[in-house]
Amino acid sequence: MEGQIVKIVSNLYTVNCNGTLYDCNSRGKFRKDNIMPVVGDYVVIDSVNKYILEVKPRKNRLIRPMVSNIDQGLIITSVKIPDFSTNLLDKLLVLMELNDVAAVICFTKMDLLTDHERQVIDQYRSYYEKIGYRTFTNDDVEGIQKIFKNKTTVFTGQTGAGKSSLINRLCPNLNFQTGEVSVALGRGKHTTRHVELIELFGGKVLDTPGFSSLEFNDISKEQIRDSFIEFKNYPCKFKDCHHLNERDCAVKKAVADGEILESRYQNYKKLVQ
Repeated sequence: MEGQIVKIVSNLYTVNCNGTLYDCNSRGKFRKDNIMPVVGDYVVIDSVNKYILEVKPRKNRLIRPMVSNIDQGLIITSVKIPDFSTNLLDKLLVLMELNDVAAVICFTKMDLLTDHERQVIDQYRSYYEKIGYRTFTNDDVEGIQKIFKNKTTVFTGQTGAGKSSLINRLCPNLNFQTGEVSVALGRGKHTTRHVELIELFGGKVLDTPGFSSLEFNDISKEQIRDSFIEFKNYPCKFKDCHHLNERDCAVKKAVADGEILESRYQNYKKLVQ
């Protein structure tokens, strides 16, 4: 019988097979073969003995959060408490590009901003829209609800950014647990304890534990460069240009001319260096 893993708690895998849920264990052979089933995996199960027999090929897999077969990522980005981080946002956008996941940005806690701070965030938002990303604020409930149809969406972002709060606004009967943000640390406390796939607005949604940092390993400089999507609009004299110290670099000129956001370029440099 085939189904999809919708929740993992400890070593117990909940598999949805045509609307019926089975709590299964994985085969010991998986550990030997270094196979780790994750939420989102399509699997073959023994429904009588409650074992996962096979993990089907994946469309993609994210490492953090550990999920698979994702169509789009809704990046929940706090603008205050915790403060807006272009570095973390750009890292997450690179992660989505690398895994062929369409990225959507949702800015939260806009009500906490002063008028000047709101103007600054609006400028960032306009730039990300200009280069091709869809953006929302957490007040645009109806607009966000529409993006889920026929897609599997992962909610992700830093701890305390308001992921579970947003899901509760979108669908109040889910009643996800929320928590306060530590003023001393400037980040939130984890309230989502596990990854779970739920059906919402004609699609599937993954709520995941948040995090306050994100490290990149085993990713080439070329992959990072090509994941900054607006760079492709500025062809350089040398095709293998890394936009760092090379001569006649169209990307660096675009930064100097204000066509590419300075913070985007600085975050790119941090990642490749």
